[in-house]
Parts: sequence; structure tokens; C-alpha cells
Amino acid sequence: MEASPKLKRQLGLFDSTMMVIGIVIGSGIFMTTGLMAETLPSPSLILIAWVLGGVMMLAGALTYAELGAAMPKAGGQYVYLREAYGPLPAFLFGWVAFIAYLTGTNAAIAVAIAEHMGSFFPTLSPGNIILDLGFYHLSSGQLMALTIIFGLSLVNYLGVVLGKWVQNVLTILKIGSILVFALIGLFVTTNVSIDYTLNPTGLSFGQILMGMGVALIAVNWTVGGWDYVTLVSGEIKSPGKNLPRALIFGTLAIISLYILINLAYLKSMPISQIAGEVKIGEASARALFGNGIAGLFTVAVMLSMFGSLNGNILVGPRVTYAMAKDDLFFRQAADVHPKYRTPGNAIILQGIWAGILTLTGTFKELITLVVFVNFMLWIAASSTVFVLRKKQPDLHRPYKVWGYPWVPALFILFSLAIMVNTFFESPGQSLMGLGLTFMGLPAYYYWNKRKIEGG
Repeated sequence: MEASPKLKRQLGLFDSTMMVIGIVIGSGIFMTTGLMAETLPSPSLILIAWVLGGVMMLAGALTYAELGAAMPKAGGQYVYLREAYGPLPAFLFGWVAFIAYLTGTNAAIAVAIAEHMGSFFPTLSPGNIILDLGFYHLSSGQLMALTIIFGLSLVNYLGVVLGKWVQNVLTILKIGSILVFALIGLFVTTNVSIDYTLNPTGLSFGQILMGMGVALIAVNWTVGGWDYVTLVSGEIKSPGKNLPRALIFGTLAIISLYILINLAYLKSMPISQIAGEVKIGEASARALFGNGIAGLFTVAVMLSMFGSLNGNILVGPRVTYAMAKDDLFFRQAADVHPKYRTPGNAIILQGIWAGILTLTGTFKELITLVVFVNFMLWIAASSTVFVLRKKQPDLHRPYKVWGYPWVPALFILFSLAIMVNTFFESPGQSLMGLGLTFMGLPAYYYWNKRKIEGG
């Protein structure tokens, strides 16, 4: 009897590092600084917030590096939660990822790309309604977003090699455009002098503390996704070495690029003009280089979002694949394509659900609802580094997190602080997110019962 096809290890160190960078750097870095400056009108404090966010990202990366190197299997956090706490918490992570977080993020990025394309081709804008049924409106932008999702899903269905090359090219272009913009921006002569005084506007300590909290939430949103590379641990060559290196190199590169581009922002306009500017990247490009460059900057943002979306589409199906392998999801999702060696059915399922969210426009609500839950599951997955050291002391760990136990504890405490703040800022949404998560319980018990009965 011919053995069932399995996933192959086809991702090297460079591919994995490009995946970390490509997934994290989307549109956030071109938007958040203006929002941060509203509550933190100090260039020095803004830069400190980015450094702190980078330190926390690195602490998380070091923590996940140990877990991923020790358990290099498809599914990442799903596997860590399963090994430490059992199948139910792992399933709830996979449930939230599939129902709302990963697929909702894919829909949101695709719609954002369509919106940017609409600035060049108005007929493709999400504001261009092509079907009005009264209770439902369909725009050409939604159809464009759907096309983008299905197109990139097809790319990743046809092979990891094709998907990784698309990712590598898009990420290289992304890194190049940020470096060119930031470095040229730093050397362009402007009338703006960056005031590095720590508190130039005389904020009280309480105002600084509150402003820093808001800024760190924005930074955390912008650096999110570095952990997604662990979802494809089962396809990384020499994962014991390459996965930790990819996480560390990737996170260091991201924070370096973020600091550089923020320095260019701060040099382009006074902090008073930056405050509240949603499209800070485009406004900064216009101030530094003139109106003609703004269009090119929009193209750079689109390329950045394409890279982030392709990376998400590549890694996301590995969660449902891992669940299906455990008989806790549709069994077809565990199938590996005999020719392309990808979890083809899982990719199709992800694309279909992301497409439905795109057409219904429900992705914004779903993402908002599960922010609190996502932090909770993130903290739970990070805590497994402590649990598994006691539960599986003989587990081969090619890499052990530097600074244990303080580095993982610092990351967990930082994430916990943001999670608590999220709850108090939006208690209703957080509770609804918990409700959405617990809606996965009937699905879990259904699949678990079938598994036990062998049906």
C-alpha cells in the first residue's frame, strides 16, 4: 500500500527569515506613528515605545524559538498547547484562528489592498457599489479582494517553493523600499529639527504613562505576526537551528527598519503635524519628496500588504491541517497534495472562509472581538515553555531560550498587561470574543466523539 504523501521540509533559513519579516511588516508601520503622537507628543518617547515593543517582540521570539525547535511540527502554537495542556485548549486556538483571526486578517488585508488600488483605478474601489439589494451591498473592491485571496491561495496551493519565492521577492522589495525611503529621508535637508527632549510638552507622569500604554498597544499591533513562522515548523529544514535563527534575525531586522522609518517620519514634519495623521507614511513622503512620490509610496504600501497576505495564506492552513491530523477538524484538511506537497484542502477551506468574510464584510467585527482572546491564547502558548520543561524534561531542545525564566516571564507579563488593558477598554467586545471562542466547544465535542468512536 502506497504511503500517504507528507509535507516536505523545503524552507531554508533565508526563506523562514523573509517569512517573519514579510508577515509582520504590512500596513501598520505606515499608519501607527501618527496615532501614537496624539497621546505621546514626544519624538524620544515614541522611539522608546518602538524600542520597548521590539524588546518584547524579541523576548517572545526567543521563547517561541525554544518551543519551535523542540517541536518542529505543522501547527506551531496548536502543538505547544496540545502537548502542555491537552487537546481542548489547542483546539480553541485553532478554532479562533480559523473562524476569526487568521481568515479575518486575510480578508482585512485584501480589502485594504483593494482600497489602495482604488486610488489608481476608481472602478476597483470598495466604494464602487455594483450590486445593491437594499439589505446587502456588493462593491467592486470586494470582488477585487476576493480575487486577490483566491489568487494567492492558488499560488500557495501549487507548492511551498512557489509560495516561498513569491514571499521572498515581495519581502525583498518591501525591505528595499523601506530602506530607500528611510535612508534618503534621513539625508534630505528639511526645516524640521527632531527635538529629543524627553518631555517637550510638559506632560504629567500619569499622562506619559497613559500615552505610553496607548503607544505600546499600537506598536504591538504593528509587530504582530512574528510567531506565524512556527506554524510551518514542519516544513523548515534543520528546524533546530534555522527556526530560532529566523525568529531572532527576523525580529531584529523588523525593529531596525521600524526605527529607521520612524526617524524619517520625525524628520519630515513637526510632531504637532504628525499627531493624528493616519496615513503618516504617505504624508511623510509628500513632505520629504513632493506630491509626485506619494503615488509611488502607495505602491510600496500595496506591495508590503501583498507580502503580508501571502505569508498569512501560506502559514494559516497548517493549523487546520494539524487539527485534522488529530481528527479534530474536517478529515479532508489533513490531506497533502501528492504532487505539490501542500495541505491543499486546508488552503481551499481557508480561502473559502476568508472569501465569505470578505463578501459579508464581517471580518472587522470578528477581528475586534477576538483581540482579547488572541492575547489570552498567546499567553497560554508562551507559558508552555515553563510547563513543558517540567512535564517533558527529557525533550530534546536544540535551542533553549536565553535568559530563562526571566525573558519568557517578561514577555508574558507584558502581554498580560495589554490583555487586561484591552478588557477594560472594550469589556463588551472582550466578553463577546470569549463567547465566540466557547462556541467552538460543541464543535470540539462533536469531532472528539467521532474520534473516540472511530467514525
